[in-house]
Amino acid sequence: MYARTTTIDGDPRELGTGTAYVRDESMPLLRAMPGCVGLSMLASRDSGRSIVTTSWRDEQALGTSRDDVRPHLERTAAALGGRPEVAEWEIAAMHRVPEARPGACSRVTWLRTDPGAVQRAVDAVRLSLMPKLDDLPGFCSVSVMVRREEGLAVSAVSYDSWANLEASGEGAREFREEFAPARGIDVVDTAEFDLVLAHLGVPETI
Repeated sequence: MYARTTTIDGDPRELGTGTAYVRDESMPLLRAMPGCVGLSMLASRDSGRSIVTTSWRDEQALGTSRDDVRPHLERTAAALGGRPEVAEWEIAAMHRVPEARPGACSRVTWLRTDPGAVQRAVDAVRLSLMPKLDDLPGFCSVSVMVRREEGLAVSAVSYDSWANLEASGEGAREFREEFAPARGIDVVDTAEFDLVLAHLGVPETI
């Protein structure tokens, strides 16, 4: 499966109305498009940064939708008080335990490696990291998306509360400072968000 992310560095004061717009206006229209499987939204109440992700059945559906989704993405960004930065990804791994409920939050980590090593990095995360997450209090889901030709990846790990996300901080530090470098993976950035909409609809891959 594939995904399109729209990142908006918006106005924190517009998050409430912007989120309502995504939920009530954008999401029904986007999900009605051929091949669209679902939508999720992350938001930082402090910075106003938001990431709206739509999932697509296959690469063809993703490509066919580009022109049709553009005006919706621009209106979404305007509602959030910013400009859209759009990227397309392959969904390489997805694992969830319960469905995320109100109050859930996510730690997002952007990664870079050699393009020829992307699958090896995904396999390492799937086999070494994902099983450990199941034992963490409040763990809800983990996903990994990649852009193979560029050697880019992004992972999102979600928890049922900020308290449990913060309690996982030592493990996240070990991933950034030990696990990733040992496998030739550079951590480009990391950020934490409220998971304000969780309807991505991507099936398990493990």
